[in-house]
Amino acid sequence: MKRTIFTLLSAGALATVAFDAFGQGLSPLLGYAKLAPVGLASSTLKQVFGASPAGAAYLLHILTGLVFYTLGYFLIARPVQRVVLPSLHWSLTAAAYGVALWVFALYFMAHLVAGMPAFLGFGGITWVALWGHIIFAMVAAAVIESQGLTFDVKERWAAKPA
Repeated sequence: MKRTIFTLLSAGALATVAFDAFGQGLSPLLGYAKLAPVGLASSTLKQVFGASPAGAAYLLHILTGLVFYTLGYFLIARPVQRVVLPSLHWSLTAAAYGVALWVFALYFMAHLVAGMPAFLGFGGITWVALWGHIIFAMVAAAVIESQGLTFDVKERWAAKPA
């Protein structure tokens, strides 16, 4: 159990660093848009709670990458893929999961919750965010897969003998 938690937290931490390094460092360095995940988190908090206390948006961004997005791959994306398309390589699952994260962040959170234009109006930040989320998912999945960590849906939810 400790190994699983350590691996998942490591995967989330490395993936979040990769996401931020790409979206806030490399992308603007190459002349593309700069991601503002903390700004989106702040807008979301303001919309949902009426305020965004200092530091809360940053913590939301970190916790989302460190825990929630990483658990999404481990507990949902990869197990579903193993049941539906068992021979598909994990990297393709991770890439698809990255696209799903992008849709979640830029449509559901930014648009439906925070009230921004859908996919932020399909400007430059939209496409940097797409690649950033794919990079996040690929890094998190690579760490999880390199450690042989799996969550077997059939085994976890199978009826236990009496």
